[in-house]
Amino acid sequence: MSSTAVKKRGLPDRVRMRHNSHFVEGLAVRSDTPVGKMVPLSTVEPDPDQPRSTMGDLSELVSSIQDKGVLEPILVRRNPAKTDGTKSAPLMIISGERRFRAAMEAGLVEVPVIEMDVSAEEALEIALIENLQRKDLTPFEEAEGYRSLSERFGYTHEQIAGAVGKSRTVVTESLALLQIPKRVREAAQALGIHTKSLLLEVLKSDSEQEMIELLEDVSRRGLSRDDLRLQKRNTDKTKPPRRKPFVFSFRPPDKSYSLSLKFRQTSVSKAELISTLEGILQDLRQSA
Repeated sequence: MSSTAVKKRGLPDRVRMRHNSHFVEGLAVRSDTPVGKMVPLSTVEPDPDQPRSTMGDLSELVSSIQDKGVLEPILVRRNPAKTDGTKSAPLMIISGERRFRAAMEAGLVEVPVIEMDVSAEEALEIALIENLQRKDLTPFEEAEGYRSLSERFGYTHEQIAGAVGKSRTVVTESLALLQIPKRVREAAQALGIHTKSLLLEVLKSDSEQEMIELLEDVSRRGLSRDDLRLQKRNTDKTKPPRRKPFVFSFRPPDKSYSLSLKFRQTSVSKAELISTLEGILQDLRQSA
């Protein structure tokens, strides 16, 4: 048989499958199907509900697969739509869509898979975690993934950290980025600012507009997180001190209660104070 007639396979005979510790591969113990089962590429299709929206540049992965094959099996489950008599492929991807698409581009006929018996909800959970283990996520994509695990599946920060191999502090800091307004996020994306520590420093600004101005300054001058901190300290020194609001406190001799009133203005006359107290009494009597 000529070499051109030999069918391309996802895993060359000379290359063994990877068996290093990996969260997704660890889940395969739930399945009785042997790890690395070879299946025709035509029997596999992406899950339209998977959390990853863009595949990114596949050229390096395609080149690697052409050279060494698919070294990490694609995680799949049985396609529930197949029971409706449709022509859908019998296997649906849980994780590994980039490997699947790159294998197609590389001209493979078969790929190695791990088949798991999981529900659509479990598949989404696994896909989210696998997605969060990638190295090329933006800080905001990472934060949104953590939020999905927390809100949809009830993960604590500690559990998220264990699932994705990060510290709890990293997870908590990432989730803090979700406080950044949408317009500021869009500005960060447009300016190509993806450093989490920088974004966390920008988050400390007083207003949305100030955040955007800081991002523009970072982009224009190539500032680091330490540069931002130093700049903020210098700015704070030149700012006039904030005026403290006036607070009236009262406690009777028997200490049976305490009263505290905080005013917006920095000083309040005795007449204004009495008028305010009388107004409170009047409101209380009317609502009684």
